[in-house]
Amino acid sequence: MKISSFYKIYYRHRILKASYFLKLYLILTMILKFLVNYLFFIKKKDLDKISKKYQFLFEKNLNYLFEYFNSDKGEQFVNQYLPPIKRKNLKIRAHGYAKFYENYFKNIKNKELKIIEIGSFYGNASAALYFYFKNSIIFSADINPDMYIYKSKRIKNFFIDNSSRSSIDNNLVNKNIKFDIVIEDASHMLKDQIISLFMIFKILKPGGLFFIEEIDFPEKRADMRTNQIGPDLKEILNKIMLNKDFFHLI
Repeated sequence: MKISSFYKIYYRHRILKASYFLKLYLILTMILKFLVNYLFFIKKKDLDKISKKYQFLFEKNLNYLFEYFNSDKGEQFVNQYLPPIKRKNLKIRAHGYAKFYENYFKNIKNKELKIIEIGSFYGNASAALYFYFKNSIIFSADINPDMYIYKSKRIKNFFIDNSSRSSIDNNLVNKNIKFDIVIEDASHMLKDQIISLFMIFKILKPGGLFFIEEIDFPEKRADMRTNQIGPDLKEILNKIMLNKDFFHLI
């Protein structure tokens, strides 16, 4: 993890709101804490090597794999969003998406697919998908790709800012790759969810699957719609299903 990512994840909001002298203090503190946390950063893991040693993982269900690789898409996980030095081996409740995904994936898991997860963070879900879809290529995109801790011949990790149309165009849409499965798990901001769906949907293959996680966040959390006006994506999709018009400035 670069110090810039450490700042954006753990300090940016605090520093932006702080007074001048508090900013100086926080910046100095951040640098010291980065150096201390550096000792606890997870080393890069080669999934191709892991797969040779632990071949039983190819036979496991999705919830097992999500929990094995500590993804919040399983039933429980160790909180991966804390600074590395503060992590404890204590499992907390996760989103529990695995059973939902399994219903859609179980009949296509052995096919040769192109799958992308937007908002990959450490890449724990990507590692799980690597073993579940053993013949597929996994694309992982994030605003902080330096945090990604996995590598493989079947994994492509790259930068994307899903709040930016130009970033989505330049780093994804213009690459002329068509995807069988898209999982959007990035910022969850009201505007970003709308941009992601309507820009990335056009590179989904006919009959492909497009998932948006935490689609209700802008509805339930004020911090997910700061200075952003509705309707949110959930409302827009409901209008589309009812064949009604909608209007949104993004």
